[in-house]
Amino acid sequence: MTYFAHKTAVIDENCKIGKGTKIWHFSHVMSNSILGENCNLGQNVVVSPEVVLGNNVKVQNNVSIYTGVICEDDVFLGPSMVFTNVTNPRSGVIRRGQYSKTTVKKGASIGANSTIVCGNNIGEYAFIGAGSVVTKDVPAYALLVGNPARQIGWMSEYGHRLEFDNFGIAFCSESGEEYQLKDNKVIKVK
Repeated sequence: MTYFAHKTAVIDENCKIGKGTKIWHFSHVMSNSILGENCNLGQNVVVSPEVVLGNNVKVQNNVSIYTGVICEDDVFLGPSMVFTNVTNPRSGVIRRGQYSKTTVKKGASIGANSTIVCGNNIGEYAFIGAGSVVTKDVPAYALLVGNPARQIGWMSEYGHRLEFDNFGIAFCSESGEEYQLKDNKVIKVK
C-alpha cells in the first residue's frame, strides 16, 4: 500500500488512491472515487462515489464531498465546509443520477463552515471566506465572503489580498509575483 489509512478509516472497493495520501480517523472513501497523490483527509471525512480529488488536496475534519464534485490539484477544503449535489432535495423523492456537478479549480481555498451550492464552480486560486454561502460561479483569484457570498476583492496564489493600482497592476506581498486586472479578470503576469 502506497498510502496511509488509519485503522478506523473505511476504504471501499474500486477506489484509486495516490501515493503519499493520508486518510485519518473515522473517514470513509466510497467506491469508484479517485484521490490523487499526497492528499490529506482529516478526521470524519466522507468521499462519495465517483468524486475526484487531484494531487495535494487538503481536506480538513468533518467534510463530506458528494458525488458530482471534482477538486483539482492543491485545493484546500476547510473544517466542516459543505458541498451539496441536489438543488431541490426531498426525502420522499429519489434524485440519484440527477446530481449537479461542481468543480473546484487548482489552488482554490474554501474556508471553514462554508457551503457551496451545487452547480457552481470555484475558479483557480479563488478564496472563499469562512462561513460563506456560494450561490454562483466564482472567478479565478476572487475573494468572496458572506451569505450569500459576494466578491470583496482578489487574492494572490499565495493567499494574500491584491491591491491594484490605477494601471491594474498588483504584487503579492509574499512572493512578489505580479498580477494584472483587466476587464474584471485577474491574470498572473509571467
